[in-house]
Amino acid sequence: MTSTAVLTLSCPQRPGIVNAVTSFVYQHGCDITEHQQFDDVHTGRFFSRTAFSSVSGDIDVERLTQEFAATASSFDMEFQFGGDRQPRILVMVSKMGHCLNDLLFRWRSGSLGGEIVAVVSNHEDLRPMAEAAGLPFVHVPVTAATKPEAEARLLDLVAEYDADLVVLARYMQVLSDDACRALRARAINIHHSFLPGFKGAKPYHQAFDRGVKLVGATAHYVTPDLDEGPIIEQEVIRIDHTHDPAALATVGRDAEALALSRAVKWHCQQRVLLNGHSTVVFR
Repeated sequence: MTSTAVLTLSCPQRPGIVNAVTSFVYQHGCDITEHQQFDDVHTGRFFSRTAFSSVSGDIDVERLTQEFAATASSFDMEFQFGGDRQPRILVMVSKMGHCLNDLLFRWRSGSLGGEIVAVVSNHEDLRPMAEAAGLPFVHVPVTAATKPEAEARLLDLVAEYDADLVVLARYMQVLSDDACRALRARAINIHHSFLPGFKGAKPYHQAFDRGVKLVGATAHYVTPDLDEGPIIEQEVIRIDHTHDPAALATVGRDAEALALSRAVKWHCQQRVLLNGHSTVVFR
């Protein structure tokens, strides 16, 4: 049981959708606390997020899902009900700790929107940071020869910790197509630039050489197409000619942490809906 819930949905645009949703919520003794919607005129699809609470304090999400099925079928909806349980987050890292540190701070301050349950890494460097936060740290080394086994272990850990979301907080390994498909729409990556710019090694040196005036970061869902998944959030910070590569890297780390934490929070709050290769984000 839960006292608050969220309904997210998408379907072909047609009259009567909002009336059907609000009537359903009212008929189940609930009060709408927030409603946002978007009509995509280019695809003809409708998207909405409706948060509501119960007068009695008890909402059975499974029962609502079953009883809403007939309405959803009549409008050809893709929908999901979520309760007030915070999603469980498994964070994957390598050697850089700025994004992990930021996520840990927001989690412990209660502003992340989800519960971090474990940290997994292909290196030992960030074990002290994770264990200082009271979290399990699992070392899964990866080499070219052991990559399939290591990836299978990673997916086992997702199941073992019952993780709803996997966050690649500067995890410097490329996931296989099979792993990306297994984690579809529940794995978020952070990229150090506006995609698809400055790929490969030393991105901030590349940016410096090109005389960039903005440093950015992109948080997106993981897909088999490397760094080209649906974008959830981007952050930019203006810089100038006085920033050398080291200064650019410092600014870039700030941008990465900000973009990633917002993406994680919005995902946990069911504010992100897939729209083909893009997203609808109800902030």
